Amino acid sequence: MRKIQCQNLAQLLMQLRFTPQKKRRKQLDAAEQLLAIIDKDKEYPFEFVCFRITGFHLQTDAEVPLIKGDELLEDLRVFITKLSGRLAHPAAEQDQKIYTLQALAEAVGVSTKTIGRWRKRGLAARKYVFDGGVKRLGFLQSAVDEFLRANPDLVSHAKNFARLTAKQKQRIVNEAARLSAGASLSRHQIINRISAKMGKSHETIRYILLNYERANPDKAVFKKSTGAIEPAQAAEIHRLYKQGSDVKELMGRFGRNRSSIYRIINQRRAKALLAKKIDFVPSGEFLKAGAEETILASRCHLSGLEREEPSQIKSRYSSGFEPRLRGGDVIPAKAGIAGESLLPEYLRILKDTPVLNREREVELFRRYNYLKFLAQQERSGLKPAGASGAKLSRIEGCLTEAEQIRTRIVEANLRLIISIAIKHTGAGTDFSELVSKGNFALINAVEEFDYTKGFRFGRLAALNIAKEYAKLSGKSVRKIRAQAGSQQDMERDFRTTLAQDVASTEKSRRSLAQIIKNELNEREQYVILNRFGLVGSPIRKQTKTLKQIGEDLGLTKERIRQIELTALQKLRQSLSSEEFELLTG
Repeated sequence: MRKIQCQNLAQLLMQLRFTPQKKRRKQLDAAEQLLAIIDKDKEYPFEFVCFRITGFHLQTDAEVPLIKGDELLEDLRVFITKLSGRLAHPAAEQDQKIYTLQALAEAVGVSTKTIGRWRKRGLAARKYVFDGGVKRLGFLQSAVDEFLRANPDLVSHAKNFARLTAKQKQRIVNEAARLSAGASLSRHQIINRISAKMGKSHETIRYILLNYERANPDKAVFKKSTGAIEPAQAAEIHRLYKQGSDVKELMGRFGRNRSSIYRIINQRRAKALLAKKIDFVPSGEFLKAGAEETILASRCHLSGLEREEPSQIKSRYSSGFEPRLRGGDVIPAKAGIAGESLLPEYLRILKDTPVLNREREVELFRRYNYLKFLAQQERSGLKPAGASGAKLSRIEGCLTEAEQIRTRIVEANLRLIISIAIKHTGAGTDFSELVSKGNFALINAVEEFDYTKGFRFGRLAALNIAKEYAKLSGKSVRKIRAQAGSQQDMERDFRTTLAQDVASTEKSRRSLAQIIKNELNEREQYVILNRFGLVGSPIRKQTKTLKQIGEDLGLTKERIRQIELTALQKLRQSLSSEEFELLTG
């Protein structure tokens, strides 16, 4: 399946992964309604698209380019297919008939390719689970009826694909040869003229001529094109290529040689890259000699960071245990969570993705910004007329990997959203809306974070999320009408997920405490254990200030600071970077 070309729409799809299923179904319905009203010949602001799908007004000071109607139609089709694929309900449980692609073609009396063309005209399709547990595209009876009512001429036109006689086919070939020899027309224009004259569809004429040329390679129907290609044709070639059309097929369809087709495609790719906004946080490291070899020397493992072994994933509960987030905040028994539990996928990400340590965080942000820096450097001086496919692929490759890294960083920091959202949850507050707003703020924080400053990403992300939540204060928010069972499910899901982190941390703390005992004298042990909260329950972290420790030992605050520094220097030689990060982070 093709990618969504509009980056803002692709980002919105990623954010909707973390909305409740009930709300996501409404957003899917809204996307289908939007698909039905888009005019391919107009342009639309993304603010309009976002509002029609989510109901939220996009708040941004940045100038967002308009989206062409034909491109938006293509992107919305992919958007709906991917979003429905995550929801995919059994077709048999729907309250109206669901057609498969083949079944709909037979019911209407057209080919499956015609149904594909109708989808480009606005026929909505979703993913459903059919017999055997297989996910396939399905068409609701109501969606089909509405589409045919809005396009009454389509069925009659589509039936022009009926089988032609050999005599009719030869007539089409002769007419194409005559037009090609007598006038300076492109292949596309000739096919359109024959289509209008004979009352047959463009695709029918094209396939007849294509099959004739394949069967008779020594009898060329069309002259080789020598003129400049029209912009509309160039756009069509690029669109078909992105959808997976073979270059040979494009050569035959548009009467162009291989180099001409690739030149047209590369020009369009270059224009798309030149129009793309590439922002990055600069660093002096990027300008050093050998920066590329140093920064990109090791491949980032984006598919998964250091995962827990199955043996480590045990029950995180003990009698009377209260799960807590980082910093000691208890997850409330009634967090005001709306409707139903959040997406299982959200919980899966929380369970499977560990928090980044400082070293890994710096590595990812350095690589993320350097890839965009490289793309910007490669793009400078790029001219559509002479763009090489290799250079375009390098730029696109850098941007694709940067997008994957951003996704990894976001997933590794989702716990932060939950932690802050729970603190802002109160009577009448929609928890799912807080999570959704937090996702936007987290993604924006990734774009703004400067890893060279030395502080952790969580500080900036927490500030951005808190600011976003502050905007909600004073506004009227929907009251929560949740069933008690659903609230308990949500509570249990998040308690289990976050308790896993606690148990893993507890095990690491015990190991750390043993190293401290072996390496430090009694006074140094007392300072470190109390200063960094390794005394008492590992869940309920207890720390003391320098002044409090000084009073316990009868020493000044400055003397305690000196002891702390000496002890840390000793531990730095004995602890791994992860263990030292656990102690001081």
